[in-house]
Amino acid sequence: MHTIGELRAALTMGYGFPGDADDFEAELAREINHADPADLSGVVRLVEEFRGRVIARQDPAFSTSVAAAVAEIQATRRTGR
Repeated sequence: MHTIGELRAALTMGYGFPGDADDFEAELAREINHADPADLSGVVRLVEEFRGRVIARQDPAFSTSVAAAVAEIQATRRTGR
């Protein structure tokens, strides 16, 4: 993903997390509407964040790690620690 258009397409096709496409568009509009034209660092940060979300969501190790963490939390709650 080298452009905002490619990021939008990936999010629209469901490569991110549920709701990411709508969240990205809303946050992008908010950043653009409140940004100083000379400082678009908020837009850059947002694009980097959502690009990372797409990459994480597509990484099989990410899903495995999340599942392991959830199982550990549930086990801890069952034992009452």
